[in-house]
Amino acid sequence: MPIYYPDILDQVTEPEIFSYTDKDVMLYALGVGLGGDPLNEAELPFVYEKGLKVVPTAVTVLAPPLSRLRPAQRKPGHRESVPNVLMLVHGEQKIVLHRPLPAAGTFTVQVGTVAAFDKGAKGAVEIRETTWTDEAGERVATLTSSVFLRGDGGFGGPSDGGPVPHNVPGRAPDLTVSIPTRLDQALLYRLNGDRNPLHSDPESANRSGFDRPILHGLCTYGITCRAVLQAITDYDPDQILSHQVRFSAPVFPGETISVDLWRDGKEISFEARVVERGVTVIKNGLTILR
Repeated sequence: MPIYYPDILDQVTEPEIFSYTDKDVMLYALGVGLGGDPLNEAELPFVYEKGLKVVPTAVTVLAPPLSRLRPAQRKPGHRESVPNVLMLVHGEQKIVLHRPLPAAGTFTVQVGTVAAFDKGAKGAVEIRETTWTDEAGERVATLTSSVFLRGDGGFGGPSDGGPVPHNVPGRAPDLTVSIPTRLDQALLYRLNGDRNPLHSDPESANRSGFDRPILHGLCTYGITCRAVLQAITDYDPDQILSHQVRFSAPVFPGETISVDLWRDGKEISFEARVVERGVTVIKNGLTILR
């Protein structure tokens, strides 16, 4: 089904109340590789309920996914846009935590489309915004994702626009952190909610052009946040206000992700590459500290 413009800009879900527990927080931390050494006292608080810490990027999985949220009532004459999810590629991801996440809690989530850009034969770009609010209606988190819809261009919307990528410094990185992934990393991470067989089923991966299942992009995203925690904040997640990336290539489970970091005051720029193949998998990364 095609994209209808400007109708798509009115598409929003009904506000939905949800809760998460310490189990969800610990599962996410395990999914991005924390706790691999149970004697590592710096990482243990992310995977053990005693003094539990929350990885900031866990905000991407703790609320129900868009596919499980109900659309809000449309105004008369609204034409619903349903992009082809089989042709969807996650382009960019940003989170802003207006305050640190607790180890468990109840919030309200809502997702809406805030922009759409027509790239013609190449496809389309849709910008989605997810908001978390607390029981008082105060905003807790804002998530912005850019998705490239390869099969949905030509709908007549604006061609120019979209997020401006952050430019990393031209100097040599100040720090580099290498983080190995496990062969079963995707099988563990998928338990956070994304059970796309591309990440678990070799046959499905082959149909998508890969010789084996690939790691979730949001898992790679979480690993870059883990690198910032390790190298910059001394494993204090409350220091992180926002974290954003542009995805550039997939990671295969078992590969080593090397993250280059540049520190300029409260701005931490970063990019990530796979050591074994020399491929850059994350570009234009930026973490803002509180």
